[in-house]
Amino acid sequence: MKTSPAIWPVLIVAAILMPAAVRAEEIVTNRLTFSARFGFNISARFTGPTALSLNPRATPRGDLYNYDDGYVLTDVSGNLGGQTWYWGYDDSASQISGNTILLNRSTVSGNFSSPSVNSDPNLGGELTYNRLLGTKGRFRYGVEAAANYLNLSLRNSSTSSGALSRVTDAYPFTPGTTPPAASPSNPYQGSFQGPGFVIGGTPVSSTSTIVPGGGTVAAQRQFHADVWGLRLGPYLDLPFDTHFNVWVSGGLAVGWLNGDASWSETVTVSGAASASSSGNGRHNDLLWGGYLAANVSWDVKDRWSVVGGVQYQNLWVYRHTFGTRQAEVDLSNSIFVTIGLSRRF
Repeated sequence: MKTSPAIWPVLIVAAILMPAAVRAEEIVTNRLTFSARFGFNISARFTGPTALSLNPRATPRGDLYNYDDGYVLTDVSGNLGGQTWYWGYDDSASQISGNTILLNRSTVSGNFSSPSVNSDPNLGGELTYNRLLGTKGRFRYGVEAAANYLNLSLRNSSTSSGALSRVTDAYPFTPGTTPPAASPSNPYQGSFQGPGFVIGGTPVSSTSTIVPGGGTVAAQRQFHADVWGLRLGPYLDLPFDTHFNVWVSGGLAVGWLNGDASWSETVTVSGAASASSSGNGRHNDLLWGGYLAANVSWDVKDRWSVVGGVQYQNLWVYRHTFGTRQAEVDLSNSIFVTIGLSRRF
């Protein structure tokens, strides 16, 4: 059977339009997108109580000082008669007051809060699936599901301040006697075995003062985490022409955070010694929240598109105590920029 010449133009037009119709159907039915995902506006800080006594010095016997500028400890006799020769001080000119020896103990105390640290952007990736459920006029709607990964690496070196508590204890000595001379360059250090100049083993008076901002904390803090996430929600699709497409989505966001925190701090008080502390720990936690997203795609060839987008996500604030420090990671206003490649099928 011969084909009429008049039918050839119809067949040619149908051959041209059929792939386009199939492609349009594929665009709105299934879309699988893999994207690089860059996280912004994510920060962390460390908080918690600090109470460090500044007494890293040691006596000739190896016992730690119990004051910033001296020590009063139990001697070999067990402080027979309530007196001890196992004591020392740094400056006879300033620490002798009447018939007493003044010894000072400084403690940096209070709640320290480090500055917020961030390292934008934080790099990750995401795999997204969109499924068409229906159409209404030019609009198409469906459901979106995504799995993603984000690597957080937040670190900071900074100095903060806190209140200084200073206690001054007065230890008596026998009136009419003169304690050994001492100076900062040549402090007096009584021995455990003795003998030596004796003073009372317990203070006869004690005073306390608070100096706001009297102590500084120089610290290095780090928080690293792997965050695995899921997103699920409806989407609304609006094609602009045969090459460009825009869709918005929103819904539930879930994250599994595997975190590792560490810190090293040195407390310094003017006129006193320094003390250091450090710690680290690991913790996992499940986070819940929501997201909003907008994407634009450009068809580069049949079945393939380049996709760019922006997401707002709220997983609230992660908090966990590692030793004496609480790490706080603010994930409540995270912004993500995505760019990737999608395939329609």
